Amino acid sequence: MTRFRLVGNVLRWLLGAGSLVAGFTWMLINLSNPSALVDALVGCVLVAGGVILLMPHRIRLPRRATAAVMTLAALVGTVVGLSGGRTTWSGYAYVADRGWPFHWAQRGAIADDADTARRLTEGADWHVDLVALAGTLLFFAYVGLVLIVITVQIRRSRRA
Repeated sequence: MTRFRLVGNVLRWLLGAGSLVAGFTWMLINLSNPSALVDALVGCVLVAGGVILLMPHRIRLPRRATAAVMTLAALVGTVVGLSGGRTTWSGYAYVADRGWPFHWAQRGAIADDADTARRLTEGADWHVDLVALAGTLLFFAYVGLVLIVITVQIRRSRRA
């Protein structure tokens, strides 16, 4: 086993174990949130991705196709997720958020009334939350990973 393969195996194992723990923790922490359904979905995808990464001896995947599908799913999902947004008015602040399942692009303004704050927000620059963006990219990459596993397993069962 080469050094690169050993390092890759260790990184895959660490990412898989971390994703598994993070997925279960995410579901437990956010069990009673108003967005419990979305949080359960995020947790399940993290758990599924973690299990897949931890079981390469049981789930054999084509490397190039898997990398391509995961990359495409991460990019397309993140861009499409920008259509999910919300605006909130709280006291003197008006904030617009974009991104799904995590809001990673925001802009906002503070004013004495909601109309002025909304107008100032619409003219403000967007700011990117890099941690939330990384979480969104990881979520959609795992969605692609789960989809390719399902596709490969269906193709293998049809051959058998």
